Amino acid sequence: MKRAVLGMLFLAGVTPAVAQEPTGTIRGDSVFRIEMIRVETARPVTTAGGASAVEVNLDSLRVAPVSTVADVLRELPLVQVRTNSRGEVQFALRGSGTDTRQAAVLVDGIPLTLGWDARTDLSVIPTTAARTLTLTRGAPSVLYGPNALGGVVMIGVASTLDADEGSSVEIGSSIDHTGGHALSAAGTAPVIVPGGTLVMRGGVGYRKRDALLRADDVPVTWPGEEDELPNSDLRQVDGFFGARYTADGGAWLSLSTFGFDAERGVLPELHSGDPRLWRYPNVSRIVAGVSGGTGIRNAIGGGTGDLEAAIGLDFGDTDIDSYSTLAYDELEGRERGDDRTVTVRLLGDHSLGESSNLSGAFTWAEITHDERIDDEPVVRYRQRLWSAALESTIRLGDLGGLRDARLTLGGVLDGADTPETGGRPEQEALSAWGARVGATAVAADGALLLHAAASRRARFPALRELYSGALGRFEPNPDLEPERLVVGELGATLRVGPGEVQAVGFTHRLSDAVVRVS
Repeated sequence: MKRAVLGMLFLAGVTPAVAQEPTGTIRGDSVFRIEMIRVETARPVTTAGGASAVEVNLDSLRVAPVSTVADVLRELPLVQVRTNSRGEVQFALRGSGTDTRQAAVLVDGIPLTLGWDARTDLSVIPTTAARTLTLTRGAPSVLYGPNALGGVVMIGVASTLDADEGSSVEIGSSIDHTGGHALSAAGTAPVIVPGGTLVMRGGVGYRKRDALLRADDVPVTWPGEEDELPNSDLRQVDGFFGARYTADGGAWLSLSTFGFDAERGVLPELHSGDPRLWRYPNVSRIVAGVSGGTGIRNAIGGGTGDLEAAIGLDFGDTDIDSYSTLAYDELEGRERGDDRTVTVRLLGDHSLGESSNLSGAFTWAEITHDERIDDEPVVRYRQRLWSAALESTIRLGDLGGLRDARLTLGGVLDGADTPETGGRPEQEALSAWGARVGATAVAADGALLLHAAASRRARFPALRELYSGALGRFEPNPDLEPERLVVGELGATLRVGPGEVQAVGFTHRLSDAVVRVS
């Protein structure tokens, strides 16, 4: 995080008047120093692997309490955030060249985008728990797991807790021009325990909105209040808890969990003659993860290294009511969906001599979706995804006029199968290879950072893309093949005074794309 540091020095003096004694006790040559003030904002960064990225501390953004991931991404440069006809907020990192399903969203390493639809609705993912967000565009590391081919959004909760952190309490509230309001409270507490330090953080949030207001140029085509957009209400409550234990020897253990419960309407497509008339009477989710690591230590065979392991649980319920009129008084259909995703991740690093290191990761996920439409029996779908990757960074040192040059090489093998398909035709097990190369170097006495990267990755079709026939909007298509994305980019980051400017040129080539055609 680039920090502009402002130092302030005040000189205070007293000049006595004739025949007058000073009334204070402050010496005329006293000097008072005010501690430095840190002003933090989003900064462009470049990873060692050669991918362009932006990182930000969430408390530096101008967003309201109990904001969502969608609100945060709207504050970041060159991120396209939109609401689809289902009322879900999705994002694209580089225009239409990167679909939401091609980017991974992770909370403390737990993927939120491995699920029934291979994406997550950002409008209901609260940031009450979040402290940092790192956005990597284009060609991320191969170590992030399956379906992470076009970018990564990493949200830090318990992973940001530091052993030296002090106690704190944060309370926030807001109200907007529509009468919508939000409240939040969070606290952090360090605890000295035998052999290390335990830092805990928890909090709650609540937000409510009765309706969005209609703009003057939007014609009224619905019954009821003319100044309010129909079916645009929202109520949501959320909570979180995180803890991180750091041993004196560097080993650590972390717990991260958050959940929310919401009820909301879906603003109908007012330009369409056949809009979705949906409401979500219940959208709830609980995400929990436990992870641990050895910390950097002497490794077998010489050198140094570390090992990490993580288990993530993601349980969600989504209820959809479909109506036949804009009055939302005639129920037409119902869909109930229960989702359970279990993720296991293993990561390791090992130094290779003085100038290189080798990293490896294995990710396994099982997605289960139970669907019930109207009064039909419950139908179960299940998908398994896995990824095994190796990546090595080689420090090349000085090359000509460049300093600290580094080269990153990576390879990955991904796989997927669908053992339960709701009685529909099964899909054969799929696999795909991927590769990545990246480079970084410093020039102009450290003022200019250059990077380049190229990658090839695949994305496996989501269960919803393969099998869903929900509410008359979809047709099952079990013969879909994996999407394949080839990415190349070249960029530079220039430090100018206290700030930075980043420019990136890129190309995307997507084959076997899964798109909606009607």
